[in-house]
Amino acid sequence: MTASDRKVNGWIDDIVGALFDPIIVMPGGWGDDLPEWLRTRVTLERLAENIVATRENREITATDAEAACYLFTASLSAPIGGDWTQIYLYVAGGEMKSQAKSELPEDIKVEALTESQWRDLKELKNWIYRQRVKHRKETAHGERREAKDQGKTRELETRPVQPSFF
Repeated sequence: MTASDRKVNGWIDDIVGALFDPIIVMPGGWGDDLPEWLRTRVTLERLAENIVATRENREITATDAEAACYLFTASLSAPIGGDWTQIYLYVAGGEMKSQAKSELPEDIKVEALTESQWRDLKELKNWIYRQRVKHRKETAHGERREAKDQGKTRELETRPVQPSFF
């Protein structure tokens, strides 16, 4: 397999991942409570992130919608600190505004983050993306192992087939 083949396969994996990777949430059972419009935003933003990262020749990361999902479930699982509250209000407010949902009330709206909060958000998004890729690889590995194990227990029936276009 050539380097360009591996690169194309990586792009394909990323696109499939954008569509089918799970949404990473804080453990605690709140993942089912994510609003449907936010789940849809995750998929759309993942696809957009793939396009932008490819054009800019940079690493793919998780999106603001994914960060909002994670922080949504984290805030329901346990109290979060002041910086994380600001980050959550920033990404959630941006998602609500982008979706044309009602905006956050003025008294809790966050328009900008500090440099430290930006670093924390970037680190969270990178961590979420790594978890997605890890899950994708573990799932693929499990499927390959299962197929290999099934191949050991029984042989597949094969018969020659003439393609219909010949």
